Amino acid sequence: MKNLFLLFSLLLILGACTSQNTPKTIFIVRHAEKQLNGTDPQLAYAGEVRAKRLAQILQDQAIQHVFSTDYARTRNTGKPTADAAGLAIEIYDPKNQEAFAEQLRKMEGNSLVIGHSNTVSQLANFFVEEGEGFADLTDLEYDFIYVVTFEKNKTSVQRKVYQDF
Repeated sequence: MKNLFLLFSLLLILGACTSQNTPKTIFIVRHAEKQLNGTDPQLAYAGEVRAKRLAQILQDQAIQHVFSTDYARTRNTGKPTADAAGLAIEIYDPKNQEAFAEQLRKMEGNSLVIGHSNTVSQLANFFVEEGEGFADLTDLEYDFIYVVTFEKNKTSVQRKVYQDF
């Protein structure tokens, strides 16, 4: 009986330590403003400023992962945050959003994800539990930060702007 009690206690403790119960936040942003030339453009000056501002916003958020699509504009948007946290940028495939969302759900620690006008809202929508999802961004919208918060068994998604931080 004593062994059964110890086994039950151990299972209860291990169940409480799963990543689903660990609070974490995922920040999802569109790449910053890009130059208007080339097939893989660099950031424009305004985009470089925005990328640095993003790093300032996230400096106290204990970011453990920075994900980017494999384009110069997305990598360069995440670079100041990754550099400040001492992290390498991890490349993800935006064509497989559902699998990537599941990967993010299972990971521990806070993350930054940089995508595109037609992918960031879709990724955020994988985490919306109640209410209406978010529409794709227009070509001129760069100012939104989707904040996905996991707490115990509840997930919330807020769409904020840089100015909110």
